[in-house]
Amino acid sequence: MEVTPRLKVGDGEKLLLIAGPCQIESYAHCLEIALFLQDLCRKYPANLVFKASFDKANRTSLKGRRGPGLKAGLDVLAKVKQTAAVAVLTDVHEPAQAAVAAEVADIIQIPAFLCRQTDLLLAAGATGKTVNLKKGQFLAPQDMQYAAEKIASTGNQKILLCERGSCFGYRDLVVDMRALLIMKESGYPVIFDASHSVQLMGGAQGASGGQRQFIIPLARAATAVGIDGIFVECHDRPEQAPSDGPNMLPLSAMPELLQSICRIRQTLCSAPR
Repeated sequence: MEVTPRLKVGDGEKLLLIAGPCQIESYAHCLEIALFLQDLCRKYPANLVFKASFDKANRTSLKGRRGPGLKAGLDVLAKVKQTAAVAVLTDVHEPAQAAVAAEVADIIQIPAFLCRQTDLLLAAGATGKTVNLKKGQFLAPQDMQYAAEKIASTGNQKILLCERGSCFGYRDLVVDMRALLIMKESGYPVIFDASHSVQLMGGAQGASGGQRQFIIPLARAATAVGIDGIFVECHDRPEQAPSDGPNMLPLSAMPELLQSICRIRQTLCSAPR
């Protein structure tokens, strides 16, 4: 599938790496991470999409920092896109944001909590941009086809289905590897969100906690199942990040992640079928 005119994802294509900080902190910070990731992807068979959010509208507490907002955030992403020569992704929370975000973003992301919001899905589809549709923690993988159908009804077939774990109790998430295969049956490329799958929702006294030590093992397992891309939030100083720090991977660990999953993917692709 063509994500952008120069970027494809799916069987026979390079691994798609969607990576970056949880939210936009500054232009300099985003550019530093984007350039680091771009340089890393040149060493492995992976194509980079830089991600960062202009607004984290679903913080656990009202006190949580949300980001710079739509206009200022998109200005940052536009500069990063031009300077680093990289495709960019950001999420939207309201239908009116979709067309505005599409002026800059190559991929529009639908947050997991909003994956059934019809008007939002239709607005994202109408932009004509690739849509990364996250599976809600509450949703069966079979039901993602109906959410995808809403986007496809606009004539837009550029859809990625993204797994980020399922609720297991009040805060824990578990990853059912069967879900990746079930979603692949839809015909759309499947992305595995390795960082939010280890999130402990609201488990840190008004903020989300996480278990980042499981990011790389889960990413390896998902790659072995046969996904088309990996989504991972990363940061140079996760402990100081304004949001999602406990479930972000340090930049220093990104080479280990990319080396191992690309090796698994190459082995899988060369194996007899």
